Amino acid sequence: MTATEQRFREFKMPDVGEGLTEAEILKWYVQPGDTVTDGQVICEVETAKAAVELPCPYDGVVQAVHFDEGVTVDVGTSIIVVDTNPGAGPAEAPAAQAAPAAEAEEEAEPQGRQAVLVGYGAAPSSTKRRARKAQPGAAGASSEPAAAAVQAELNGHAGAAVPSAPAPAAPSLPTAERPLAKPPVRKLAKDLGIDLATVTPTGPDGVITREDVHAAASATAPAAEAPAPAPAAAVATGGSEAVRARETRIPIKGVRKATAQAMVNSAFTAPHVTEFITVDVTRTMKLVQELKQDPDMAGLRVNPLLLVAKALLVAIKRNPEINAAWDEENQEIVRKDYVNLGIAAATPRGLIVPNIKDAEAKTLPQLAAALGELVATAREGKTAPGDMAGGTVTITNVGVFGVDTGTPILNPGESAILAFGAVKLQPWVHKGKVKPRQVTTLALSFDHRLVDGELGSKVLADIAAILEHPKRLIAWA
Repeated sequence: MTATEQRFREFKMPDVGEGLTEAEILKWYVQPGDTVTDGQVICEVETAKAAVELPCPYDGVVQAVHFDEGVTVDVGTSIIVVDTNPGAGPAEAPAAQAAPAAEAEEEAEPQGRQAVLVGYGAAPSSTKRRARKAQPGAAGASSEPAAAAVQAELNGHAGAAVPSAPAPAAPSLPTAERPLAKPPVRKLAKDLGIDLATVTPTGPDGVITREDVHAAASATAPAAEAPAPAPAAAVATGGSEAVRARETRIPIKGVRKATAQAMVNSAFTAPHVTEFITVDVTRTMKLVQELKQDPDMAGLRVNPLLLVAKALLVAIKRNPEINAAWDEENQEIVRKDYVNLGIAAATPRGLIVPNIKDAEAKTLPQLAAALGELVATAREGKTAPGDMAGGTVTITNVGVFGVDTGTPILNPGESAILAFGAVKLQPWVHKGKVKPRQVTTLALSFDHRLVDGELGSKVLADIAAILEHPKRLIAWA
């Protein structure tokens, strides 16, 4: 490692989960010029399942931030440069990075333009080095499209047409460089669909401000409103501008991308079977109210889901074969002697399934505490990847949305998932008379490769029996 490399340390995107390959930068907490310390949080990233804060491993001053907010970065890619010895004199890191870039332009390698794509443009030293090349015109013509192509790929727009930069009349290349703007301003421009290259900067040293972006958006608004409603023929044309103007395209990434891949893999790998049962849960609902007044449950969240979870754990204890997984590679059925109970949680970032480790060993108060912590952490977007790994069986509470039930898809690596529907007051035959009772519908999906209909039916029937007569929690525990 050279002296320059020892001084200017690069922090690369780490694998914050189990074998993750990429992460999206959600928010930067530092900017070039900020002082950072070892362990200070510098940014928040979203992996396939969770939002994670990344701490800086160095003391020093931020020299460069390589990517804007909203960009998905591969694991192992440098995202920030820290000057660990800012008192040693003027920073020379940009010039040191620009030298190999100039040599690599003849081979048209995207990495050769990395220094231009980082921070706020090329340093004056790198500009002088390019101006001394024998063919500055050719270098400018080849490097600018390459830089734009690399930036487009980093922003998830690979394959998009990149406008060719006009050949410079003089070796004053900084005018053709990437527009100067801070990451939040770039994100604003991206959200508003504004090309920063068309924005007139008013900030110091030619930096584009938020006001500049808003002004550009206001200027383009009348033009966007001008077209009249498209005729039926134009609407029928899928590639027409009129149709695209009426559509919103959302990049598939983060939690949504991971969920989609997991659901497709599960649906087309495990043969799903779903069984249903409607049950009178009036006694369970009364027990919920009684537990809320119990001193041992003080400060804990007691709800029907808690007793459904406990009923499922008791049913698994009576039918342990349901708590298993199919190992295709080794051609084995892996029966688990522990239950990591997953709870499907809808969060602002999408569906996640954190699980309660060793749930079968917990008392009811302990289970209530773990369930409350799991839900709170998920809503805050702070669920760690490890909390979502190793699940053995899952509950999805679709009843909170007023839905009677559903046909849930298995979480990959599990053999069963229970859907808990809405509890509604319905006419029900009770002790020979039709009375209003609180009724719900349960649905159990299972992997038919290792769970036969008999086993699945027994598990679902046991859950229903417990919820109908919760005293069985004591008799069968």
